[in-house]
Amino acid sequence: MRAGDAHHERDLLQRLANGPVGGDILAREAGLTRAAVWKRIDALREAGIAIAAAPGRGYRLEQPLDLLDAGAIRSALPASLQDGLAGLEVAWSLDSTNSELLRRDAPPRGCTILLAERQTGGRGRRGRAWASPLAAHVYLSLARRFEGGLARLGGLSLVAGVAACEALRGLGVSEVGLKWPNDLVVIDGDGLRKLGGLLVEGGGEVAGAARAVIGIGLNVRMPPQAGDVIDQPWAELAGLSTHPPSRNAVVAALLARLLPALDDFDAHGLAPFLPRYAALDALAGREITVHAATTTWTATALGIADDGALRVRDAAGAEHLVHAGDVSVRA
Repeated sequence: MRAGDAHHERDLLQRLANGPVGGDILAREAGLTRAAVWKRIDALREAGIAIAAAPGRGYRLEQPLDLLDAGAIRSALPASLQDGLAGLEVAWSLDSTNSELLRRDAPPRGCTILLAERQTGGRGRRGRAWASPLAAHVYLSLARRFEGGLARLGGLSLVAGVAACEALRGLGVSEVGLKWPNDLVVIDGDGLRKLGGLLVEGGGEVAGAARAVIGIGLNVRMPPQAGDVIDQPWAELAGLSTHPPSRNAVVAALLARLLPALDDFDAHGLAPFLPRYAALDALAGREITVHAATTTWTATALGIADDGALRVRDAAGAEHLVHAGDVSVRA
């Protein structure tokens, strides 16, 4: 999206946030025709913004506007974490926050944080699309260097998941847990609903410093049209609390947990996080289906191994380690 278009979108949204306003007023203020205003309203609706229109009353937002603010997020972080922030930026629209940080160099020290109000090409593991409507969820990526080579990054997504899950529980979302390898889920009776996901990408030398980009996508307030096309059970923070936190508060809570966790992981590896993961494990003890590269089989989840692999027991009673693939909970 061009910078001018993003500016116009933001201005129109903020104008609508002030209360109902007629199309003729919007046209006069923006120096546009009524038809041009209607096209911009329609584009916002397609991006996931619920806008109502009524004769004689004009346009209005159906839900409160909750835009991200880099200054508010930074000021909410403890002073002890400020020095570790090489940068914190909120973009209006990107293809993907992970992709954008992968196009940049990682900072020599500390980390760079990039958020977006919208992603046009948001993705999860194995290139799966991630619903990324405008001003609705959290799309956050963090770039950081790690010592010890590429092999050290094997458990990074589990560590980031622990930090994110603990942050959400700290905000009162007690139902959230972790589904191996990279999902934040809401435990709902016998089933699991996806609240968010993590994606770790990067590169580097086998024995030298490695660069990682950690992406976190978190459903905050799902627009109905976006939720209708998701092909798995999902959850949103707005549906889990009568007074859900603002997106700025959610991001600050995530970073307040994530930044120290990454420092600990860089210094000590995965081991200190294993008991913390176990306390949040939503799969342990459940009957699951393992979707490996060439086969699918059923098993019972037992937890994670010291290297982050999923421990399972098959129908014959034999234990296995699953290092790659996906799992689903059996109905």
